[in-house]
Amino acid sequence: MQAPEHYVDQALRYFDSYDASADPTSRPTYAEGVIRWEWPPWLILTGYGRDLIVSVDSLVLAATPSTIPTRDCRAFTEQPFARCRVSFQYDGGPCAIYEEFTFNDLGEITFVEAWSDLPEYLPMDDPAADPWGEGPGVRRLSTRVPGLGTPLGVVDPLSEAMQAAAAEDADVAELASRMQTFWTSWLREFNAIGANGEAAIYGPGCGWAP
Repeated sequence: MQAPEHYVDQALRYFDSYDASADPTSRPTYAEGVIRWEWPPWLILTGYGRDLIVSVDSLVLAATPSTIPTRDCRAFTEQPFARCRVSFQYDGGPCAIYEEFTFNDLGEITFVEAWSDLPEYLPMDDPAADPWGEGPGVRRLSTRVPGLGTPLGVVDPLSEAMQAAAAEDADVAELASRMQTFWTSWLREFNAIGANGEAAIYGPGCGWAP
């Protein structure tokens, strides 16, 4: 494990990459095979691989500029080691998000998992009583994916362990499938939602009035 400050710093640097007012040199340290999973109503698998995520984030910031004035990131002794409640500010309004970060032993981010911070989308049964997902029954994907939480944190969608987990867990199966067809899967989600503009992409999860 790294010092708690490391995990908080990496999470804050991640949000700097989405903040037009932040230092453009402040960026997180990703593992080569980093994965980003954004639960519905977001676009699900939105990043796979260090170079792709860095490139996509730059394009997203240019296409839908945002700032993130409200950030509360904390370190935990169990994976995911960093968990944040933040509020993005878009042209369409504010957007509250709950996000978790899994790391390998090198302190690199291996998995980013995000939810809308509206109660109906969060993975905790009682967000008011368990705001940081520390209780039983939290529905996060990061603790179910073979490879995450190991020293290197490498996820192989074709491994025996992944296939065995996928046979028992529909979310793991969906991740494995999307990892093998990333652009096809992402474009399908984007064409269904994103082609209708910022309000269609962000509105449902941000709670914006239609």
